Amino acid sequence: MRFPTIDARDLEGHDRRLPEAFSGRANLVVVAFERWHQELVDTWVAWWEREFAGRTEVAVYEVPVLSSRYRLARRFIDGGMASAIPDPAVRRRTLTAYTDVGRVSRNLEIASTGTITVLVVDEEGEVRWRTTGALDTGSTGPEARAAIDALVGDEPS
Repeated sequence: MRFPTIDARDLEGHDRRLPEAFSGRANLVVVAFERWHQELVDTWVAWWEREFAGRTEVAVYEVPVLSSRYRLARRFIDGGMASAIPDPAVRRRTLTAYTDVGRVSRNLEIASTGTITVLVVDEEGEVRWRTTGALDTGSTGPEARAAIDALVGDEPS
C-alpha cells in the first residue's frame, strides 16, 4: 500500500505534498482525526524521541486530517495549534491536511477515524507497517521498531 498523495501545510505555513515531503528513509507517520487524539499521538512521539533522537534517517510526522469543509477556518485552527507548540521543529513536522477524510481513510484502509492510525512509511511512500491507538510498549513499540530497523538498520548512520 502506498501513502496517498495529500496536500498539507506545516504549522510554519509551508505547503507540503505527502508522501514526497517525508524526509526519512523510515518515517513514523501518526494520522489523527480529532483534537482529543493528541494525547494518543504524544505517546508515539515520545517513544520516537527516546528511540531515534538524532537519527536523521528516521523522521516522525503528525498528520491531522480534517474535512475540507474546515478549510475556511484553517488560519484559526492551524494558528491555535501552532501557538501551543513553541518548538519550530515540531511545527515543521506537524502537517495539517484539509481534504476528503473518506478518501484518505479508504486509501490507507483506515476502518475508523475514532482513533489514530500509526504508519511506518519508507522513502518511496510505501506503508511498511501499521497499527491504531496509543503506543503499547510491550507490543506495538517493538513491532514499529522492527519495521523501522528493517529499513534503516538498528545503528545510527
